[in-house]
Amino acid sequence: METEHEWPPHRETLTLPPPPRPTPLEPAGPPPARTARRTMIGAAVAVLLTAGVLVVLPQTRTGGGHDAPPPAPGPVARALTAVGAGAPAAAADLTALIADRRAWVRRHPSDDASWAVLGSAYVGRGLRSADSSYYPRAEWALRRSLAVRPAARGNAEAQIGLAALANARHDYAGARAAAEQVRRREPKRWTVYPVLIDAYGGLGDLKGASKAVEQLLDLRGGSVALAQAGAVYRERGWREDAAAALTEAAAYATTPVQKADCLRQLGDLAWDRGEPAEALAQHAAALRTDPGAHAALAGKARAELALGRTGAARHDYAAAVARLPLPEYLLELGELYESLGLKVDARAQYARLRARVASDDGHGVSDALVLGRFEADHGAPDSAVGRLRAKWRRTPSAAVADALGWALYRAGEPEEGLAFAKKAAEKGGRSALFSYHRGVLEREMGQQGPARRDLEEALRTNPYFSPLLVPKAREVLEGLGEPAEGGPKDMYGSATDSTSSGSDSESTPRKATGAAAPQPRKRKQ
Repeated sequence: METEHEWPPHRETLTLPPPPRPTPLEPAGPPPARTARRTMIGAAVAVLLTAGVLVVLPQTRTGGGHDAPPPAPGPVARALTAVGAGAPAAAADLTALIADRRAWVRRHPSDDASWAVLGSAYVGRGLRSADSSYYPRAEWALRRSLAVRPAARGNAEAQIGLAALANARHDYAGARAAAEQVRRREPKRWTVYPVLIDAYGGLGDLKGASKAVEQLLDLRGGSVALAQAGAVYRERGWREDAAAALTEAAAYATTPVQKADCLRQLGDLAWDRGEPAEALAQHAAALRTDPGAHAALAGKARAELALGRTGAARHDYAAAVARLPLPEYLLELGELYESLGLKVDARAQYARLRARVASDDGHGVSDALVLGRFEADHGAPDSAVGRLRAKWRRTPSAAVADALGWALYRAGEPEEGLAFAKKAAEKGGRSALFSYHRGVLEREMGQQGPARRDLEEALRTNPYFSPLLVPKAREVLEGLGEPAEGGPKDMYGSATDSTSSGSDSESTPRKATGAAAPQPRKRKQ
């Protein structure tokens, strides 16, 4: 891998001067920003104007007497605008911006703003391609920017870039710390809020994320802010609000890449609701809008599988992991193969998952959550417990609580596992998978009524949530049978047991169920 100390020569097609630091221009969008502020977007606009990238053509009259429109901005200009706003950008545009800024900082190594742009472009490129090898380069460039001009002297762009890098590496506590420093110094700098919202969400602080969304919408309108709002609303289970925000974000998107990302999120939201036809339509629209929206390929594959189009699902999953080899997609494809009885193919995907996690770890990325989920069901549950306990201490989110609860169950500790499964629900996590895990744990602890309720909720929320687990959920639910006619006391044990115990409370189900209650098994393989 190339180092940042030695820039390999390459053909340069465009070189921009260093981004100045003017008062930014605010584009239209609901609601407008209340005050002017110095941002990377303003820098981008000024750069493009001063560099002559937005070439002003001679006024040419057409037959209708109107001036000819100016040419569209090129790839460097598009990427510079997206990077400054924290918006998604096309891979080719990011590559062009990286090449341009590298050429510039070779000749102007003391230009802190260009180092910050370069580092942020590396972060975007790594996210776009699921290639964590870009992250060490991003860190080098961003820290070089801060060495030239520290954050305390106003280099907020580099510090925001480091926060975005920490989010990409799943170091949400580090991202929050860096972003909150910027917000304390400059509370009206809107570009810090998307990064801060992602950090709060990763840490499971949905109230903090919601408050930051309100502040962002106060300062800035448009697609980026609305998409952030939609993502937070989805995490909180406010699905109608999420759909409204994401639909509006798609309408205000200024590039195909931004619009496709909003459509992809709408597809994921439809999947959460168990609506595969709607999910398929949204993901297909995302791919038509931006063929590089590879995350939509995985969403499309999930929906196709739910609709019985197994061949198409296998094809799209394979295409998704070829272009965007995220560990979670590799796990999904492996479980699809396993559900079809293709054990050799499943093992191949699981091997790829381990290799990808190891590669990410070498570049500073923590894949502990997805690896813990994998190990709990397909590897070593005890190892999953240790890994996820450490993750919980750093990142106490609903997703980590659910994964740890399930790993504890698989390792033979269902009582503690159920406590964590309930924490996932308390933190606002609404997911068919979470409900399934909680229902199985409740069944294991003899809590038949809650188990039946949660398993039914899982299948009602999304009856297609997993090709491996949906059949198991139906099997467990069928084994529980119909509720007893005598009410709660008969659901949790005999009348004699309930009377002698003095309580039919769910808090003491094992005493109430007596010998008939299912006993915890030491390990689930």
